[in-house]
Parts: sequence; structure tokens; C-alpha cells
Amino acid sequence: MLSIKRRGAARLAAAVVASGLVAAGAIATAGPAAADETTPAHGGATATLGGLKTFDQAVVHNDGGDQRVGAGLFEMAVDNGGTLQTYCIDIHNPTQQQAKYQEVPWSASSLHNNGDAGKIRWILQNSYPQVNDLAALAAKAGAGNLTEKTAAAGTQVAIWRFSDHAKVDAVDPAAEKLADYLEKSAQNVGEPKASLTLDPPAVSGKSGSKLGPVTVHTNADSVTISPAAGVPAGAKVVGKDGKPVTSATDGTQLFFDVPAGAADGSSSLTAQAATKVPVGRAFTGIGEHAKSQTQILAGSSESTVSAAATFSWKKQGAIPAITAEKNCAKGGVDVTASNKGDEAFRFQLSGKDYEIAPGKSQTVTVPVAEDQPYNITIKGEGGFKKSFSGVLDCKTAGSGGGKPSSQPSPASVGGSTGGDKGGDLAETGSSNATPMIAGIAVVLVVVGGAAVFFLRKKKTGTPAQ
Repeated sequence: MLSIKRRGAARLAAAVVASGLVAAGAIATAGPAAADETTPAHGGATATLGGLKTFDQAVVHNDGGDQRVGAGLFEMAVDNGGTLQTYCIDIHNPTQQQAKYQEVPWSASSLHNNGDAGKIRWILQNSYPQVNDLAALAAKAGAGNLTEKTAAAGTQVAIWRFSDHAKVDAVDPAAEKLADYLEKSAQNVGEPKASLTLDPPAVSGKSGSKLGPVTVHTNADSVTISPAAGVPAGAKVVGKDGKPVTSATDGTQLFFDVPAGAADGSSSLTAQAATKVPVGRAFTGIGEHAKSQTQILAGSSESTVSAAATFSWKKQGAIPAITAEKNCAKGGVDVTASNKGDEAFRFQLSGKDYEIAPGKSQTVTVPVAEDQPYNITIKGEGGFKKSFSGVLDCKTAGSGGGKPSSQPSPASVGGSTGGDKGGDLAETGSSNATPMIAGIAVVLVVVGGAAVFFLRKKKTGTPAQ
């Protein structure tokens, strides 16, 4: 266990260094009245899809006929270290090669209006890989003998029956018995909490005061707090008591203390932790991979998770903070503008004029068509400009939206490993390749400007969440 914690700490340290430089680069170009395009996220884990690793066969019954597909566990490599195992919850939508994914709440995924979402989480908690005793699982299900592959297939089939309400059967008789047992036994359980978020992700206020609070929500034992480089002299991240903060726990309130007389400006902080992502968290594609098949978490090693918050301040006038959040229930993006200044904040959004009085906030839902890219821009007085972009993907493809891939995605994140993985992954198909990714990230940081440019480009490809 000690070696696992050391590996996690090493990965976390590398992530903090990298993200700190990225934040510094982003803030260096941000002024008090104008901001670069921002792509906020819920925080948590971001990962790259490696492929379908532990699987067997299933048959999907479509109106146009039957189709055999691979059914089982996918594997993802977490940015800056860690491995995730996931099941598909969007059977008719194909995966994209090396797709980038972001941890999101159910409200920002196809589960937002699915009354059976809680049953899917129950299946994840009561089947493979969370239940590794396959003999006991088979006995409960009356399934005879289960292997890792047939257990994964049976679990996936049961999930599809709730996520897509698909007509699907496992080819292997034992896997089919398991799927039937899970479907009949499933109960609704609550949505899991995020691995790490900061709420709200943007705040503002007058210089000479504490900006905030920003509340930490996490399942990690401890979170490292790192302000961006280049903050004004005397500015610091503090807690509720006004004392400087470098680490936090769940529920900690953070403030950005800006000294009186500081030039108008903005900055940010990054929260990082090493933890297991909770089973049942949804993962959606981001950037150019926004339409890649939606996934749900089945198992996690100790993984690096992160979240960021921005702070802006002025001596006087309107002092806005803008955030954006996908609202699948309303079919759009909620843009929230708050004003902590002493004058009204006037801005334009989607061709309409708005005014936020001092100390007030307002949320405007911008309609966005399903599966359509959006670029939402807020323009205010004094050259203020902020943009949010992404793709609204809130529904499963449905039986008429396409056929599931008949072949698993090619593997690309290493093979199986043995030993203690420091998490709740299945013994089959997990990978220790991700620490190498963390090492590469550190090398890129050391290289300097080119690496910072690359990472900034990568960040601006993330959709608003």
C-alpha cells in the first residue's frame, strides 16, 4: 500500500507542475475586461479510451435484423496517471479511436432523463469487476461457470437493457443467465458524487477583499491547492479563517485574497488529488471526440483528478463572473452571470441584451440542438468577451440512429498486469502504462514553451460542461 501511495503522490506532483504552467500561460493573456475562450469542465478525471479489453459476444435485435457485437469492459488511461474500466451506455453510437473523455454528472449525459439510471449503478456495484468472486456471482445468478469475459459480457448486456432499453442477449448461456439475474434484481440507487469539483468554478470581487467562496467537493482524503503563477504581490489562496491554504478536504471553502491597490486582473487556482473515481460516474467524449460513445465507470485504480477555478477583480465598476453548464433537461447550455461590482453589468448573449445589478446573478439557458457543436459568446462593456464551446450530447443514438460496432475497439493501452493496483479494477486487462504517460507529461513541461503551447491547445479543445 505504501508503494501505491508513493506512486500516486509522484503522479500528483507531476500533474500539479504541468497544470500550474498551463494556468500561468492562460492567465497571462487575460485582462480585467476581456478573457480568452474558456472551456470549463466539471472537474474530476479526464482519460483517453484504449479499447474494449475484457469481452465476449452479444446479439442486438434491431428492426433491420440481428447483429453480433462485442460486449464487455473498456479501458481508459487517465491523464497524469491511473486506469479506468468502463461499460458502454450508448450501444448504437460507435467509439472513436483514442477518444478523450471527461467525468461528468448524470445531468450532463444521456442518463439525465433515464429513470433506470440508478439500476445501472446497482448492477455496477453488484457485478464484475466490483465482484471478483466469479464462482459466488455465478451461484447467485444460477449461471454455472463464469469467466472474466463472460461475466463482463453479461454485465454489459444487463446495462444496455436499462441504458438504451435495447433488445440484446448474451451469446454465452452463462453470460445470459447473469444478465437476466442482474436485470431482475436491479434496484434504484443514488447517483455517485464527483471525484473532485470546485463550486462555483468562477468568482469575482473588488480588490482589497476575499473573493469567494469556492467550495471543494471530493471523495479524496486530501486535495493539493495550487495558485497560478504570476499572481499579484500579496495575493494568496486562503481559507475561511483567512490563513493561507495549500491543501483542502471535502467541504473546504477557498477564497482568493487580493490586496488593496492591486491592478485589475484575474487569476486561477488548480485543485489536484489522487483517488479512486466513484463507480457509476458517467464519462462523455470531449473536443473532437464529443460524439464518441458515452461510458459509465465500473472500476478505478488510484487516479489523478483535478478541477480549476478562476478569480477576477477590479477596483470599481461591474465585476462579472461567467460560468456555463450543459443542461440536458432543457436541451441547452445554462450561462450564469454574476456581478460583484458596484455598477450594473450589461452584456449581450444570443442577440439579446441583459443587465445584472450589483450583487445579483442571472442564468440564461441557450438552446442547442442535439449533437450540434455550439460556440456561445458573451460580450460586455469595456471589451469584455468570453466564449464557451462544445457539443450537446444528451441522448442515446437509439435503434434508428445507427448500428453498434460489431468489433471491439483496438487495444492501445497495454496488456494485463498482475499484483496490487491500488484500486478496484478487475485483475484482467488493467494497465500500468499510465505512469509512463505521467513521465512523458513531465518531460514536456521541462522542455518549456513548446510544451506549454501544446497543453494550452489541448485545454482549449475541451467542451463546456
